[in-house]
Amino acid sequence: MPFLRETEFSAEITWLGHVPAEGSLRARAVEALDLGFNGVAGERHEGSNRASCVRVSNLYPKGTEIRNVRQLSVLSTEELQQIAQDIGLDRLDPSYLGASIVLHGIPDFSHIPPSSRLQAANGMTITVDMENAPCVLPGREIEADQPGHGAAFKPAAVGRRGITGWVEHPGRVQLGDRLKLFVPDQPAWAHETV
Repeated sequence: MPFLRETEFSAEITWLGHVPAEGSLRARAVEALDLGFNGVAGERHEGSNRASCVRVSNLYPKGTEIRNVRQLSVLSTEELQQIAQDIGLDRLDPSYLGASIVLHGIPDFSHIPPSSRLQAANGMTITVDMENAPCVLPGREIEADQPGHGAAFKPAAVGRRGITGWVEHPGRVQLGDRLKLFVPDQPAWAHETV
């Protein structure tokens, strides 16, 4: 019995980006990405391992080598539009956010369950790590090109920043490809406290 349930949701890839290994977080728009087990070759978030950061500071000292489950930043057009409206822009360029993939068609995208899968027709599969919490870096990129709008990014992006993920099965993705959503077939943990 499979533990990942196929949903009725799929999403179209509307934007792809490559984040250079050096320099700012800003991504460069591309037509296709070759996703390997280490992510995207030559990119800032490439690798099977990474140095720990503030997101796991309650587990490890900063810089501890850990598994890289943040190879990709995946966002939705719907949530990008909501952020843009809240910060006073007509449109928010995904390059400012260091996006790898932008999808259209999955509601409440930033809250799909951890361990969900996004799978292309060619078998390329991304495993969802978790919701990507907003940080100040995209705000700086926005402010550089759209003065007066960058500081509003972080609060506007709460619950809308997309997800981070890692490549479970390699393959090529292109603009216009569709990714199918599979979610873990398990109940929510009954002992969670907020």
